[in-house]
This record gives sequence, C-alpha cells and structure tokens, in this order.
Amino acid sequence: MKILFTFPGQGTQRAGMLQNLPEGEAILAEVRAILGDETDHLDSEEALRHTRAVQLCLLIAGVAWAQELIRNDVKPDIVSGLSIGAYPAAVIAGALDFRDALRLVALRGDLMEQAYPHGYGLTAIVGLTLNTVEKLMAGSNTYIANLNAETQIVIAGRDEDMAQVAQKALEAGASKASRLAVSVPSHCALLDKPAAELAKAFESVTLSRPTRAYLSGSTGRVLWEPQKIADDLAFNMARTVQWQDAMVSANQRDARLAIEMPPGSVLTGLTYQAGWQGNAICMERNSVEVAQHLARKVRD
Repeated sequence: MKILFTFPGQGTQRAGMLQNLPEGEAILAEVRAILGDETDHLDSEEALRHTRAVQLCLLIAGVAWAQELIRNDVKPDIVSGLSIGAYPAAVIAGALDFRDALRLVALRGDLMEQAYPHGYGLTAIVGLTLNTVEKLMAGSNTYIANLNAETQIVIAGRDEDMAQVAQKALEAGASKASRLAVSVPSHCALLDKPAAELAKAFESVTLSRPTRAYLSGSTGRVLWEPQKIADDLAFNMARTVQWQDAMVSANQRDARLAIEMPPGSVLTGLTYQAGWQGNAICMERNSVEVAQHLARKVRD
C-alpha cells in the first residue's frame, strides 16, 4: 500500500502561516537567498492580499511540512497538489528545484494578478451536480474552474457574474455558494495568456525525472517526463482542476493514506468524497506521531 501527500491551493492561506514551520529558520534562509527582504513579510495580512505572496506562502509551507514528515520516515509514494499546490508537489517529487520553484511561483503570482488586478475570482458551489451548474451558468460569462467532488464545483469569472450564478444556485437547492479568498479567475481560458508567458520562463529551468509519482491535479494522471511536468505546472492556472479524478487515480494506485500539508483541511474532506478507501488526515490537526503511526500501518 502507498502513501499520498497532498498540497492545497489558494483560499487556505492565513496571516502568520510561515511562523513555527518545522526547521523554519533553515528553509526561510533559503527563501531569503532568492526573495530577499520580501521573505520577512510574506505572511502578513497586507501581503496576503496579493496573489504573489499567497502562492509563495503555500509553496514554502507545503515543502517545509513535507520535508519534516520525510525526515521522520513518513515518505510519500505519490504527490499531488491543487493549483499552486502542484509546485510544492513537484519539489517533493524531485522534479523541480526549490529555488527554481520560488522564482517561478513569484512570477506566476505576478502574471495572474497583473492580468486581473481586481473584480474577478472564484466561487464554490456545493450541493449541485456539474450538469445543473452548467445550465445555471448559461450566458453568464463564467467558467468551470474546479471539479473538486461530484457536488462541489468552483466557477471563475467577474464578481458580479459569479454572484448572479451563485444566487441561482442557491435557489436551485445548493447548500452553499460562496466567494473564495482568491482574487483572480483561475483555471479557465481567461488565464491562457499569462500561462503562455509562464511557459516561456520554464524554458530556462531544467526539471528532472521525479523520484516519486507526480499526480497532476489538472488531468488526474501520473506524469514522469520532465517536459510534461513543466507543461502541467505552467498551464495549470488556465486548466480546469480535476481533483476528484486525481484522488480516484491515487486510490486505484493503491494509495491508502493521504496526508494533507498545511494550511487547512479542505483536501482531506475532498479526498473522502472521492470514495477514498484508506485514511486521510491533515497535518493542520494531527501530529507527526499520528502520521508515523498511520504510515507504519500502511507499510505493514
């Protein structure tokens, strides 16, 4: 049986999230060598109003906690990240150097925010199927962004347009329709141009064949070829998230323990909704000792 590490996307961030990281001084020193003084304020409330800081914080926290588990002999066979979470996943897979990831993620955040500085974002609709949501979206200029679970769907677009779809969804029986803490319209054609610009930056970065299975959150498939992983990372901002498919794929590959890196617990809930056949925990609410215990059970 196998172990899966999952890495969350935007919306889970919070002020102070880089405080008290495992081996925090060491990893932040490495970050500071690339980002300079920006490092000291990345997780402030002011900084987290910007996409660049949010994405960098999620990268740093994901790598720090995954490395802590690995140091304690909880080692993943498969890694997968939702949206920006794909970057720490690629680092832990051994495909992408952490320093290159910092530079690319900083650029990614800048490109996304510059394309849509305000008035756009994401809205989660819970309790309706894709078919129903698509009918409600007709003529709204919104897009399907995330297929997180059978009845948890995220749409992207202009704030006013999403609000109208959200109201229709609630009237149609949705249990929840809420604007997410994401300031750009991710995972749709609106970000095709920024994604193409990021792909150019990847041309100057050398990726390696991963030592652990890299499971794409955009396709639900395991990728081993460095060029395909680079393409997945560059363009995932403009591609629909297929998180349910990714978790089904991990389940089919005999993963029976899913461990979500901080912050938050969103992916743990989504993993169970995908028909997960093992245990799923988040490090936000569990100790390294709990992860070690469950990992030993999987290995035995």
